[in-house]
Amino acid sequence: MERYVIWNNKGGVGKSTIAFHAATRYAERHPEKRVLVIDLCPQSNSSMMILGGGEDGENHVLNLCTEATPRTVVGYMSTVIAGGQGAPLPDPYQFLVQASSVNPSVPDNLALLCGDGNLEPMSPAVTGAANAPALTPASQPWRWVHLIFRSLIDSFAAREPDSDLTVFIDTNPSFSIYTELAISAGDKLIVPVNADDSSRVAANALFILLHGQQPPHPIYGAWTFAVRAAGFGMVVPKIHTIVGNRLTQYEGAASAFAALSDATADALFRQYQASPHFFTPRLVMATNLQTFRDLYSVALRDFNTAGVVAAHLGRPLSQLTGGYYNVHGHSIQINGARVAECQSAVDSLINML
Repeated sequence: MERYVIWNNKGGVGKSTIAFHAATRYAERHPEKRVLVIDLCPQSNSSMMILGGGEDGENHVLNLCTEATPRTVVGYMSTVIAGGQGAPLPDPYQFLVQASSVNPSVPDNLALLCGDGNLEPMSPAVTGAANAPALTPASQPWRWVHLIFRSLIDSFAAREPDSDLTVFIDTNPSFSIYTELAISAGDKLIVPVNADDSSRVAANALFILLHGQQPPHPIYGAWTFAVRAAGFGMVVPKIHTIVGNRLTQYEGAASAFAALSDATADALFRQYQASPHFFTPRLVMATNLQTFRDLYSVALRDFNTAGVVAAHLGRPLSQLTGGYYNVHGHSIQINGARVAECQSAVDSLINML
């Protein structure tokens, strides 16, 4: 089983689009495996893409969210919390959607636990359940709540014993309670970054959120996710791949792009040198910045137009050809050669998983 969380604590880096393309392409290339997408972003963009893109995808998400028991992350989480700690887990098939039954363009081996905008208003109740007093030393409500989706993955895998399972978890940049649950469900991080200064700052903040600040904050230090997760012996996912996204917008200013992307890579490499156990191991250690880039990063330089249009249409890139496409009332021309380049860039990411 592989559990990938696509997260960076910075917005606008393309997490949902990357989640869509990574999951659908991985499912295409590995038809013998089961692929599960869990959408823990309130915007539910990756769910909309998987369920057909555009208004069709949006309507499918809305329909799932408004069922009597929503077939969404909120429906599942509400059912588990209402049942209480120790109750049997609900059947995951009551909440998962066979994506191809809604959108024939996606592979048959892809399942979705749909996103839900009610994650935001529900978050105080989830936080309250996590911070409830422990009635017995063994109850550990904070740990139980944070492992709800990790337990879902285990439950789903147990019902699919003849197939390997690969999970992609989409997230929100804010480190809210539902993002903490997403982080707690994964083993490996896919970290999208842009070539800008805010990505460099976010790279440093990411490690503090996951692993804690040294020295700890004198007031808040004992209450952070990092400290509590470590105290409960929980898995904190390691950085597996750094994805440089939306880079072509800087090709007209190559020197600025190089300086900005180098700054982000350098920040990550310095953290790697100080704490290599925060990263998934490779066969060799990276002793310089270039080797670190080769081992841990992939650039989606040709991802912009073709990748975004394909996601809007709810189609994997393998099903996109050159031509004109209507996107929000605008006619967008896609060059066939650019589609092939974009597909190659996505494949370079899949090859690292």
